[in-house]
Amino acid sequence: MLALAIAATLGRDLGPSLLAILFTWWPYYVRLVRGEVLVVKQQPYIVAAKAAGVSDVRIVLRHVIRNIIEPVLVYFTLDVGTVIVTFSTISFIGVGVKLGVLEWGNMVEGYQTYLTSYPWMVLSAGAAIFLTVLAFGLLGDGLRDVLDPRSRRALAQTAVPTTLPIAAVPAEA
Repeated sequence: MLALAIAATLGRDLGPSLLAILFTWWPYYVRLVRGEVLVVKQQPYIVAAKAAGVSDVRIVLRHVIRNIIEPVLVYFTLDVGTVIVTFSTISFIGVGVKLGVLEWGNMVEGYQTYLTSYPWMVLSAGAAIFLTVLAFGLLGDGLRDVLDPRSRRALAQTAVPTTLPIAAVPAEA
């Protein structure tokens, strides 16, 4: 709702729509980065690096950023779908980009008059939104499985074979 209000205030164009989404989405990323930095800064290797006399800039570049980039990347890929739906909704309502710009929300808005006679026109834009959001969701889920060490351990534990080899039964003499 806030993105819609900001986009309506700034005007109907691509720039104001992008600014509206940027203004409403950046606090989530700031909160995520801050939380991850607070967790990483308490790790023993950071304390050891400080005790060894390593500069703060080197600690940030070598240890902190390296350890927070994975959760931020996973959250970003999972969040792209929400941003796409929000951007399309803003355009569908008529506040986002101008009607001449090819955008999925504009396509759904422009083709809704043909819904009864040519339903594939509206459904194709809706299916494109759905498949793109699904693809980014699956990509984010896969990245989380690959990059998160806790889930890597869980996947390694489930990879243990479930069947035991049959032991040779000694023949009775």
